[in-house]
Amino acid sequence: MSDNHQRLVIPGPVEVRKEILDAQTEWMIGHRSTAFADLFARLQGKLRQAFFTQSRVFVQGSSGTGLWEGASRNCIRDDKKALHLVGGAFSERWAEISKANGKQVDVIEVDWGMAHTPEMVADALKKSAYDAVCVVHNETSTGVTNPIKAIGEVVRGYEDTLLLVDTVSGFLGTELRVDDWNVDMALTSSQKAFALPPGIAFAAVSDRVLARAKQIQYRGYYFDFIEIEDSLLKNNTPSTPPVALMYAADVQLDSILAEGIENRWARHAAMRDMTHQWAFTNGFGVFAQKGYESATVTAVDNRQKGINVDDMAKFMKKKFFEMDKGYGKIKGKTFRIAHMGDMQPTMLEEVLSGLTEFVQG
Repeated sequence: MSDNHQRLVIPGPVEVRKEILDAQTEWMIGHRSTAFADLFARLQGKLRQAFFTQSRVFVQGSSGTGLWEGASRNCIRDDKKALHLVGGAFSERWAEISKANGKQVDVIEVDWGMAHTPEMVADALKKSAYDAVCVVHNETSTGVTNPIKAIGEVVRGYEDTLLLVDTVSGFLGTELRVDDWNVDMALTSSQKAFALPPGIAFAAVSDRVLARAKQIQYRGYYFDFIEIEDSLLKNNTPSTPPVALMYAADVQLDSILAEGIENRWARHAAMRDMTHQWAFTNGFGVFAQKGYESATVTAVDNRQKGINVDDMAKFMKKKFFEMDKGYGKIKGKTFRIAHMGDMQPTMLEEVLSGLTEFVQG
């Protein structure tokens, strides 16, 4: 690592280890070759362990945004409605994508920083029929983790309603058990707690999702789940996949499984607690509703203390840390400290001590 390397403490892309970057430099292979089918099959087995699912895991050359569109197009019939749980920049955006694809959308909106409760979902499902409930597991803009397990227990009571979960900044950083929690689709991307370079996305997809997709005539082309499944059964993808990123994912999954997924969750939770302690000790708050604070990213509440986040970022840049200044309408009112991926508590200590120096200086 060069002396002037800026280490990323932003909520994605996160810092990627040298050996993972190096894995991308393997010799290229044809994506219709036996070597590729072997790579795909290896990844498939490890990804199913990571998602805690017996079902398939789609591997897509896209960001997580692409899979939002795929989920909306393949899971919501034109004459039915979706229920979107909105409480931050990214849950807002997913609801917009459903609308942009001509879907009928109802929204349960909560203030930024608040979580969605299973009771809210239960009330909505009693009043109206929905093809899908769409929820963000970990809202990156606010640092809130929604109670997916409890929401899944509610949705389980409705035969026709799929549970679609965006776990972009949750997956591999905080607990998620796809099959046990009744999640029909859990989509994620590479550049958050997975700690890979951006450009590849993954989704655990249930049989119920594929049955629904078959009832929809216009599923789109690039994210047609039936086409993707047909290829997956041959250990392949319909269009050209990001082979270099798949090599990186293969090596990274070995590391993740060696660490142990529960151990990885625990490391993230410990770093969250360190960050919270720092925030409260230094006169800040935490933006997320108590009891729903994210293990992967903390939105530090800056409204009382009111530090200049631009100055903070400049100060930390001199220490070779790239910092976040908050997102969307709470930029500056909050700033986010990402503690996810392969970050170790020792690096977080270094970050927090630099921030202490700025705040007290």
